[in-house]
Amino acid sequence: MQPASISPSTQAHPQRLITVSSSTGRHPSRRGRSVKHPNIRAGAFIRIHPAAPCVLGLEPRSRGDQRCGDMRRLLLASLLSATAASAAPNVPPGYVQASDWLDRTRQPERYGPLNVLDGRDSTAWCASGDAPASFTFGFKDIVTVDEVRVYTGDGSDRAAFKARARARKLTLTGIKDARSVSVEDKRGLQVVPLKPGLRGARFTLEVSERFPGAKDDAPVCVTDIVFYSGGKALNGTWLAPKLRYNGRLAPLLGTWFGGLKGAPHRFLSFYLDGTYSLTEEPLEGEVSTTVNGAYTLSGEKLTLDVPPHGRVTVRFPRGDSEGTRPPDVSLAFDGPVAEAWGEEFRSQR
Repeated sequence: MQPASISPSTQAHPQRLITVSSSTGRHPSRRGRSVKHPNIRAGAFIRIHPAAPCVLGLEPRSRGDQRCGDMRRLLLASLLSATAASAAPNVPPGYVQASDWLDRTRQPERYGPLNVLDGRDSTAWCASGDAPASFTFGFKDIVTVDEVRVYTGDGSDRAAFKARARARKLTLTGIKDARSVSVEDKRGLQVVPLKPGLRGARFTLEVSERFPGAKDDAPVCVTDIVFYSGGKALNGTWLAPKLRYNGRLAPLLGTWFGGLKGAPHRFLSFYLDGTYSLTEEPLEGEVSTTVNGAYTLSGEKLTLDVPPHGRVTVRFPRGDSEGTRPPDVSLAFDGPVAEAWGEEFRSQR
């Protein structure tokens, strides 16, 4: 008797097949049949050969027949792997914010925070001054970040890498927890696992220590930050075409806060792809709710598609000339939306 086996078939059929077979010689004329399984993603099949009576949990014909137990364990492992792979999150960052960066007044796009998400070593984010520099990333859905890959310094060329300071230690902060990320003083992406991972939709990354540059006042730089979740990259070169700097849009992007100052319970986020989300997290422990929709920014006019109210106009303040958000500004709503969401969303918590 040959042992039962589970083997993938990718050549005989363009769809993914998991073939479960057992050679007993009892029914050589019967052909296998293909059936869908609820735990396998669409387009995947399990091919079952009827010569094996123990497939999919049926009991073996005798207690001494160990092949069925082995087969069931292998099949279960395959099903779990396929289910986990299809369920793994792959939500890219929807925005990145920073309060300041190098050449912000002259060339705001050259060293802006969007550069850390594009996966290219020809661009970098840089900030002047000795104070800890930070930026905030926002995702459109809850993600679990279990690995980051960091390219420290200005990787555009060797001279720039040596001339400018490089991030040595960074702190990644989620909703409740934080992780320390330390890297070596070298070019290229460096892999840093996070154990356990950080879960949330909004993270802050702060450069807390740095390798010195050629001069004492050299700006500190980071070329790339690549977030990973379940082995999948959440950003990279494929995201670069969507990361175009827009000085008018930049002050709007990110999260605005509603409710009590210092203890907000409403979070209104605007993303690069033209969508927004409003999440309400009641202070009394009630279930959180989220509203999603599209927004349009045309000149000085900001409109939101708000179900069931339709298109709603929001009073949106003008940012400064370099496309940053003043710390004391707010978004203002009128009418029924103001009754449901509140009249004001602040730039800061």
